[in-house]
Amino acid sequence: MTDPRAPRLRLLRSANIGPVSYRQLMARFGSAEAALDAIPMLAARGGGRAPILSEPARITREIAAVERLGAAYLFLDDPGYPPLLAETDSAPPALIVRGNPALARRTCVAMVGARNASAAACRFARELAFRLGEAGVTVVSGLARGIDTAAHRGAIGGGTVGVIASGIDITFPPENAELQEQVACEGLLIAEQPPGTEPLARFFPSRNRIIAGMSQGTVVVEAAPRSGSLITARLAAEAGRDVMAVPGSPLDPRAQGCNLLIREGATLIQTVDDVLESIRPIDARAVRSPSFGFGNAPPQDASDVERRAVEALLGPVPVSVDELIRQAGLAPAAVQMVLLELELAGRLERHAGARVSLA
Repeated sequence: MTDPRAPRLRLLRSANIGPVSYRQLMARFGSAEAALDAIPMLAARGGGRAPILSEPARITREIAAVERLGAAYLFLDDPGYPPLLAETDSAPPALIVRGNPALARRTCVAMVGARNASAAACRFARELAFRLGEAGVTVVSGLARGIDTAAHRGAIGGGTVGVIASGIDITFPPENAELQEQVACEGLLIAEQPPGTEPLARFFPSRNRIIAGMSQGTVVVEAAPRSGSLITARLAAEAGRDVMAVPGSPLDPRAQGCNLLIREGATLIQTVDDVLESIRPIDARAVRSPSFGFGNAPPQDASDVERRAVEALLGPVPVSVDELIRQAGLAPAAVQMVLLELELAGRLERHAGARVSLA
């Protein structure tokens, strides 16, 4: 009997398939098998060649590797999937996890910051994480050097989640190998990429969206301007989550990002009580765990006229999907189908904030 996970993973691992297109295909066709069969037709409508589909043998090897590592899959419609993450538009269709998934269903707060953080900032992050754990809050971070490491060490006894940009069997940085294993055994370790995947630069923004998406709020402790930590804070704000920052000396470049966030409206954090007061109490168990379709109408076939109308509005500059729908004057489901066809054809790029552009 075929593993029921295999078709869904094959769809997800195929070229030009991202979280949005995956969910739209599942909503439109009802199963991964039907979606895989329809991809060549849809790509042809989008004016390109059919994307390369993942080989079944590759998926079989991936499933075997995940099981051999003592890990498990969490699909978007599984009851154990992080509920706040499931609410986001870019939620990964599948996560690979080791540890206790229940930690992701508690109130979660992300802690991020500089990799070259000062000793004082690391101490503050470690103590803040410890106090949050005492209050029953799960601390989420990225297992990087500096603030991430301090946050995990402080929260390990109270509950912590590590989200990594590699396969679940890869450690980065290498010096955190022991800490990563401790998080996997005593907390929860999450990876979006298949086992064996090295932590390439393009995977870190994807990792950051998971950290921000599964957390009720994000605390930034030391961050330079244009740092990855500020990207995480921006993603948190776009998801409607609380953004908090620890102030620092204006003479320290590592504090400029946090001070900028506070100037732009982030909550100033000095104690654990500031964090607990900032995050709105949410019972994560009450957050809906969506099934495919997410309450929206599935994409519907568009006519040639509608397809040309949408394509004419697209260009190299990202534009929001809502703006496309308004300007095209078409049904949202029809616009979504045109965008899906273009993406499968390799002609569309999706950006943060539900924006799209021509590739």
